Amino acid sequence: MASLRDIKNRITATKKTSQITKAMNMVSASKLKRVEKKHVAFIPIKSHVRKLLEDVLSSNPELTHPLLEEREIKKTGYILVTSDRGLAGPYNSNVIRYFEALVKDKHRTKQEYIVGTIGYKGFSYCKRKKHPLLNNESINSRDDVKFIDFQAMSRAFIDLYLARGVDKIVMIYSHYINSISSSVKEEVLLPITDLISDEADLLSDYIFEPSTKEVISQLLPIFLENTLYGIILDAKTSEHAARMTAMKNATDNALEIIQKQNLIYNRARQAQITLELNDIIGGANAVK
Repeated sequence: MASLRDIKNRITATKKTSQITKAMNMVSASKLKRVEKKHVAFIPIKSHVRKLLEDVLSSNPELTHPLLEEREIKKTGYILVTSDRGLAGPYNSNVIRYFEALVKDKHRTKQEYIVGTIGYKGFSYCKRKKHPLLNNESINSRDDVKFIDFQAMSRAFIDLYLARGVDKIVMIYSHYINSISSSVKEEVLLPITDLISDEADLLSDYIFEPSTKEVISQLLPIFLENTLYGIILDAKTSEHAARMTAMKNATDNALEIIQKQNLIYNRARQAQITLELNDIIGGANAVK
């Protein structure tokens, strides 16, 4: 049985751990509220860009663009969205497990796909497992998400798609449902096949300068970057929610351990007191 000092040290260490996890839970809750507000505010912007693109496309239904055309899929590009840090429960492992299952189901060799990662956890995993990577360095998934963080990789993937280096681009990320639940999703970025508008008549009288094709060529990359940014905001919201939940569970577990250790300490202390009383009574009886 552990000594009273060992039990007391264990209780003290667990209390310090619970204070840390409680503080991390509060920090994650604050970050969650901030990024969720940012995510909700961005949804109308993304919807407006999408509607604008749909309206322009509807003005000339015969207009085509390489980013809009489906083709035979010989090689797929994946964008894996994870976090830079751990202590987020199953957030990263769920995304990675989904990616591994998808690769196992869809591809026979590593020549059939390439991976771009956002977040150190995904990058280190893919590098360790020797998956073919688009980025040679980790792209940070910082809390204050900026376009510039992933712009280079998104443009590299677009250029690779236009050069027929890949025939499909899929994002895998954790979709935020609420503060206690999320789900891993895959979303096809390219080719863009879901742009539909019923307002062709409204734009039939407009003249686009320099041309409709040029306007589409400028709008499509903006639309893709907005879509990617919205997905990363969604994933970042899910990350903070997962970390908040994980830290709350850790704090609750620490308090439960402290309660059990206090009970063990009290029992051990009572046994020691009883033993000391027995020694005193035995000594007194011996003197008599």
